[in-house]
Amino acid sequence: MSAPSSGSAVHQGMPAPQSGARIIRGGHGEYRVTDLEAARHFYVDLLGFIETERTADALYLRGYEDRDHHNIILRTAESAGAGPLSFRVQDDDDLDRLERYFIQEGLPVRSIDAGQEPGQGRAIRTQSPAGLPLEFFASMERVERMLQQFDQYRGAQVMRFDHFNCQVPHVTAEYRFFAEGLGFGCSEYTATDGGPEGQPEQLWAAWLHRKQNVHDIALMNGIGPRVHHLGFWLADTLAVLRACDILAGAGMVESIERGPGRHGISNAFFLYLRDPDGNRVEFYANDYLIADPDWEPIRWSLDDPRRATFWGHAAPASWFDEAAHCESITTGELLPTSAPQLVDRPQHVT
Repeated sequence: MSAPSSGSAVHQGMPAPQSGARIIRGGHGEYRVTDLEAARHFYVDLLGFIETERTADALYLRGYEDRDHHNIILRTAESAGAGPLSFRVQDDDDLDRLERYFIQEGLPVRSIDAGQEPGQGRAIRTQSPAGLPLEFFASMERVERMLQQFDQYRGAQVMRFDHFNCQVPHVTAEYRFFAEGLGFGCSEYTATDGGPEGQPEQLWAAWLHRKQNVHDIALMNGIGPRVHHLGFWLADTLAVLRACDILAGAGMVESIERGPGRHGISNAFFLYLRDPDGNRVEFYANDYLIADPDWEPIRWSLDDPRRATFWGHAAPASWFDEAAHCESITTGELLPTSAPQLVDRPQHVT
């Protein structure tokens, strides 16, 4: 692990975005589920998400710290998968800037009217160069914050949404879109060590942020576009452990896929869970603050085993091989995937 050299594959600090848009943070994610009642039992009854609203085909949930209407949407569909990854921007002018930029870059654009998604104002959707479905919004209905209503805490006491983690075939191209086009900074990254005759390092994965912690979105080399997981912030490590006890007590130990443990990258205490449709969520605590504009991204070699699990225990094959396929923003159909560009390492390396 080391700070990047002058020949690093990533930028230092937050580049000025080519789009001119002021993106604040990741806002909420969306998963397709085949049984809304089973999903509600998992997320609300067991894990303790707060149900803000229910429609005929969807649940809108949030955490105890949230003032926004929702931080995850569970929507009925014929198969599992991932809908838009939503980011908050500063105001409506930023939506106009993004729309112009996406059109300029030849990316599809879809406008979403205020109220079309319950609780949310006007939004813009696009498909990233790798095909990730992205949404940007400036306003959302305010709801009661439950942070100090300790008598109503349930389940794992989910506080707020934290990040997206995605698999893409070409990490470098997607990194440039987020860093140079949208102004995301890089906190940490994994790269190949280069080759003979001065061949440059190549990005294997990058952790990108707009808010002041490790990431709002992570990009990993892999079959894609796919959403690997939605990450949610818990108050402390005991809350992460409580989720394990709750699921085991409910006879759903098979929902615990990986962890609890500590990442080398991000330092976070983690737990990965699979919902009844196989969609993955991470419960996450104890990463670190990034407040300085001259932050130097931390580089990890692919040959350093500490990066994935600081304590050394291996992740299951499913964690590497399985992820949610992404919807098209125009048709709603699940998009085809492509093989990763970098294949010069063992299959189960990230």
